Formats: sequence, C-alpha cells, structure tokens
Amino acid sequence: MPILTNAFPTLLGLVLAFLVLAWVSRRVSLHVQTLAYYATRSIDLATVVLFLLLLPGIILHEGAHWLTARLLGLKTGKFRVWPKPQGKQIRMGSVSVQRGNLWQDSLVGLAPLLIGSLLLVWISQRVFFAYAISSAFLQGQWLQGLQTFRTALSEPDGILWTYLLFAIGNAMMPSASDREPLRPLSLYVIFSALIYVVVGLPMGPLASALDWLLPIVQDLTSAFVFTILLDGVILLVLYLLTALIAPRASST
Repeated sequence: MPILTNAFPTLLGLVLAFLVLAWVSRRVSLHVQTLAYYATRSIDLATVVLFLLLLPGIILHEGAHWLTARLLGLKTGKFRVWPKPQGKQIRMGSVSVQRGNLWQDSLVGLAPLLIGSLLLVWISQRVFFAYAISSAFLQGQWLQGLQTFRTALSEPDGILWTYLLFAIGNAMMPSASDREPLRPLSLYVIFSALIYVVVGLPMGPLASALDWLLPIVQDLTSAFVFTILLDGVILLVLYLLTALIAPRASST
C-alpha cells in the first residue's frame, strides 16, 4: 500500500533523530561535568552543577514515573531528586515503584520519554515553529534553516523556553533501569508484527493507523531536530570553554 511505503522514510527519520538526540544529550552531560570539574576541581561539585542545570527535567522525569505508576494502580514509595552514585553511573533521582506486569513496567519506564517528548513538541512547535526549520533542512536550504533557528531563539521569553527545552530534552532519556522491561516488550512487538505479516492479516487497519500517526511523527521529528540543533550550539560553546579552561587548570 502507498501509505506503508511513504511511512517508512518518516518513521526512519524519527528513529535517526531520536538516536542522534540521545547521543548529543550524553555528550552535553559529559562536557558540562568536564567543564565544571576543570572550574571546581571537584567531581562531586561537577555532578551537582549538572544536576542543577537539568533540575526541571529531572523533576519531570521522576514525576512522570510516579504519576504513571499511580495511574496504573502500582504502589509508589520513596521519591528522591538528588544525585547518587550507582555503580559506574550517577542517578540524578529515583522513585520506588511496585513491580507490575510487562506492559505496566514498560509504560512506567517509558513515561519520562513519552511525556518529555510531548512537551518538546508543544514548546518547539508553539513557541519556536520547529517544523519550518526541519522543512528547510529537508529541502537542503541550510542557511534558511539556520536563520529560522536563530530567529526562533529570539522570540519573547525565548531564553526561558530554550532553557526548559534543553532541561527536558536532556533529562528525559530512559536510564538503564527504565530500559530493562523494554527488551522483552520489543521482542514481543517484533514477533507480533512478523506473525501479522506472515499470516497475511488485512493491512487496511494498519494503513489507517499510520495515516493518523504520521503527522504526529513529523511533529515529533521536528521537535527532536530543533533540540539537536540547540544541543549542538551548547555543545560547541562547551567545547570552546573547555579548551580555554583546560590548559589553565592543568598548569595549577
């Protein structure tokens, strides 16, 4: 069906945008901590700097876990928002949640990403008109896209919205514990899709669902692209500041 063929590039674009955003987000966090360490010479203070910088997003992340668990009828316990070492990683917060079935655990684990993505779409589309930027890039109009991006950041209250976009976009990624129930769920979904195709079930309902879903996917991809651009600018600034401070920190 044409809708299935047309949907593939759109869905692939969303996956690629998400993977790039996840990678850039990790790089931003790493370089914030590196810069803070050079400035303070303290690993603990560097962690606190990153925590404070992403605080709105961290509160949203843990709050999404808590709210989703409560809506699904799962008991919740201790709610903590503060950095704490855990093995080789540092957790910025945590919520104790009763274990449920596979679907419940998966929804609780994905809640920060789902709610964070919805907020990214709302902010980037309503405040910054991100769709115009991503459309310009897709058409190869790079200069126009960058100009639109620069203009978007100068919108009224642009600094506040930019900060919220940054904090949410870089704190919504699932942690290792969040991703744990997603492995069996992914296998289940892939197996179900193969059965659907092999058995030859009607493709009409799937095509209708994709027809409804594609505009949402496009908005989400645009939001991810806008956040990637924002992180890219911030990452460049962090690189430059680190290059300036590192030699002085090494000489002291």
